[in-house]
Amino acid sequence: MRGNCTRYDRTPFSDSVPCAVRFNAMSHTLVAIAAIFCYSAATVLIGLRLFRANAGWIPPRGLALAVTFVGLLLHSWLLWDSIFSHAGLHLSFYSALALTSWTVITLLLVSSLTKPVENLGLLLLPAAALSLLFEAIFREVSFMQPSASWPLKIHVLLSMLAYSLLTLAAVQAILLAVQDHHLRSRHPGGFVRTLPPLQTMESLLFEMITAGFVLLTFALLSGFAFLEDMFAQHLVHKTVLSVLGWLMFGGLLIGRFRSGWRGRTAIAWTLGGFGVLILAYFGSKAVLELILERTA
Repeated sequence: MRGNCTRYDRTPFSDSVPCAVRFNAMSHTLVAIAAIFCYSAATVLIGLRLFRANAGWIPPRGLALAVTFVGLLLHSWLLWDSIFSHAGLHLSFYSALALTSWTVITLLLVSSLTKPVENLGLLLLPAAALSLLFEAIFREVSFMQPSASWPLKIHVLLSMLAYSLLTLAAVQAILLAVQDHHLRSRHPGGFVRTLPPLQTMESLLFEMITAGFVLLTFALLSGFAFLEDMFAQHLVHKTVLSVLGWLMFGGLLIGRFRSGWRGRTAIAWTLGGFGVLILAYFGSKAVLELILERTA
């Protein structure tokens, strides 16, 4: 296939790489850049709405959501190109990170149709853009075979949805902490004024936690079906930390129901449980793939 490339192929690949592969890599990079630009632009629009609420031109809410949606469409194309192939399901560390960020942004957009949660994009959109940047630069190969059972695929899907919902809850908890701090210090100015009332923010937080906890419960139950030898499968830390995170979120919901936990207590438990889950999945996966150079 040497010497058959068209003039559109200007990527620095060796001559042994087929032109179709070179063009596909170039297209992937260009789409990634476009998606990152959309997410960055949407972040700026949300920031203008938050920090310039009483000065100058304020972007309409629908514009920020529309730009985010365009970025999400491009993000979807990238995931289809990266994760699904003739060899199976590609779920390396960075592709899994990109899939999680895609799920988070999708849930954010869907929730924004009925609830005032688009301000969460101020933190979530840059994180999604960063995940796409890493995925475009580091495209390792780690495949789930096409013959993988449907229960295993459902387990992966439930896990991604659970992590994504609890990511939204963690960002909501951060905003709630900022809002609570400003109200306690009697300086409710700036973007805090644009946020919903504190009670509404707390209600949204626990709705996200409840939905995420239910999905995490099913994800753990389905995962135990594939657990044979935790040590041989390198799943000890992942299993123990996932169960610990599940217990923390369960304890938070029980405390909310029985004792009316709220405010700083709810924020601390939410961020603590989320941190444990991050270590459970991405921490163990990073150690296995990036340090030990194994596949999970």
